[in-house]
Amino acid sequence: MARPEILPFTDEHLDAAGELLAARHRRQREAEPLLPVRFEGAAAARAEVEEAWRKDGASGAVSVEGARITGYLVGAPRPDPTWGPNLWVELAGHAVEDPELARDLYGGAAGRWVDEGRIRHYAIVPATDTRLVDAWFHVGFGLQHVQAIRELSGEQETSASSIQVGTAEERDLDDLVALAPLLAEHQALSPVFGSVPPDDPDEVRAEILEELANPGYGNLVAEIDDRVVGNFYVVPVEESSMHIGLGRPEGASFLGFAVTHPDVRGEGAGLALTEASFRWARERGYEVMVTDWRATNLLSSRFWPRRGFRPTFLRLYRSIP
Repeated sequence: MARPEILPFTDEHLDAAGELLAARHRRQREAEPLLPVRFEGAAAARAEVEEAWRKDGASGAVSVEGARITGYLVGAPRPDPTWGPNLWVELAGHAVEDPELARDLYGGAAGRWVDEGRIRHYAIVPATDTRLVDAWFHVGFGLQHVQAIRELSGEQETSASSIQVGTAEERDLDDLVALAPLLAEHQALSPVFGSVPPDDPDEVRAEILEELANPGYGNLVAEIDDRVVGNFYVVPVEESSMHIGLGRPEGASFLGFAVTHPDVRGEGAGLALTEASFRWARERGYEVMVTDWRATNLLSSRFWPRRGFRPTFLRLYRSIP
């Protein structure tokens, strides 16, 4: 069977790309109906594609079979130096009729990206489409990061009674500042090997003070024997820079930070804080919570699915060479 023709993406392909993305999102919502419904419409989906296409340095490809556009791929670099010489296929960056087309489209677009010196490639892919994920794996990508969702109804687990959980107060400030870098320190270890520059402690202190003063933010702490051993942070999903567009349910809460001290892991502090986070969100009218984690973080990648979070989008990564 002849392969489709692969051409550069242009403005004239936006309408067809919007239709393809809307169809992809409809399929994804059949598996995960908590995702936002509005992107099932072609107009809303097209707007997301156009936003990706208008980014500085964007380029991409389309697959053409006869007179039909059967797939598209659009990527653009992020200016943040954290990611190195990068190229990102964002949430709205690709959709195909046949998952195998993702390989052809990547083959048609990636040569230019590498020629431009952009050798770190990231692609955000619907987690529910296993054939599409597999297609990306077959062009050298691996799983790096997981976005996930759950409803806030149903029975909750019971944590150890010796752990006291409550809302953080200004008197907890020193403990919160001390806990703040522990997540990044853990992410730097094997097998994550994440590299994040350390934050300035004075800036962290000022940021925490500002957060403590905001009644719309849930800054929760766990104590054992009057010692603060954990900190979870829940905010409106609009505060997230990752859960956006097709991955941002309306009116959702976002569990944006979660850390427990290494010497109390396994004693139930994380479970107690999870329960408290769900409760805090439910009491404020939230019905849905999203979060995310590094797939290579062995603790997170096991803990959060056990707490009922279901993957929605996967961030895949390939480095060349």
